[in-house]
Amino acid sequence: MTQPTAIRRVAATPPLLATALALAARTVPTLPLRAGKLPFGNCQPCANNACGGRPVMKTAGPCTCPGVCHGWAAATTDTRTLTSPAWVRAWGQAQTVAYHPGGAGLTVLDLDNTDAITWAREHLPATRTVATARGEHWIYRGAMQSANAVRPGVDIKSTMSYARWLGPGTGTMTALPDAVRALIVKQPAPAPAVGPVVGVPTSAGGGVCRHRTPAYLERGIAMAEQQITEATTGVHATVYRTFLAVLSAHGRCGCLTDAHTGRLFAAAQAKGETVRHCTEAWTNALTRLGL
Repeated sequence: MTQPTAIRRVAATPPLLATALALAARTVPTLPLRAGKLPFGNCQPCANNACGGRPVMKTAGPCTCPGVCHGWAAATTDTRTLTSPAWVRAWGQAQTVAYHPGGAGLTVLDLDNTDAITWAREHLPATRTVATARGEHWIYRGAMQSANAVRPGVDIKSTMSYARWLGPGTGTMTALPDAVRALIVKQPAPAPAVGPVVGVPTSAGGGVCRHRTPAYLERGIAMAEQQITEATTGVHATVYRTFLAVLSAHGRCGCLTDAHTGRLFAAAQAKGETVRHCTEAWTNALTRLGL
């Protein structure tokens, strides 16, 4: 009996594809990596993001390129894409399989040496662990903003990043702890040794900035995170209203940092929002406020 086309195609594909398909079945978005642990580069039509880019962060919209373009954003769970001719060619040239942790609702703490592992064991809750060539990946349940070199030998791989698939690991996966989220929070500048705190004029509206007191901004961000986390219905609307409130209070004085935005995005993604929805909600809030 003649096999269906889709079955014949998968049966003839390179070995790494079997791993990718198994991960896709578990809703883990995957992509191939070439030599040097690097993603495949843009094809000619997508060079310099002329296509608008696969992440929905540009006015041109998502890229429809059938090839393996745009790094982490190419990661997919679509078996038709994974087994398409362009992807099968890439799998044949690939060195390993990677995945997008944030797309799977995960965060990978990449510990690159023994000192980093010792620090993690002393300060973080145990979770699922995967051995690497030089250290360990600690995998937590929950997504957050990715960041490199958050401390010596420690990188965070989650949203808008990729990690190598090195096996399922050992141990029970636990929820992403606040101690890991705190690693990307920039510490406020030390207060002046003498003299009173002076209000700083905002960039618009002529008000006085109270955010020189770090507790004021921290309290606002923490309340926004709590509001998103506690939403039980209408999550998308809640995220937008919360972003709007944060930007209304803090968006004109330059006090918000990427770390603050990352915390809000991470809270929204933990409730099931995608990076696309977060970006759209944030952009719409900025537009409404004229920022």
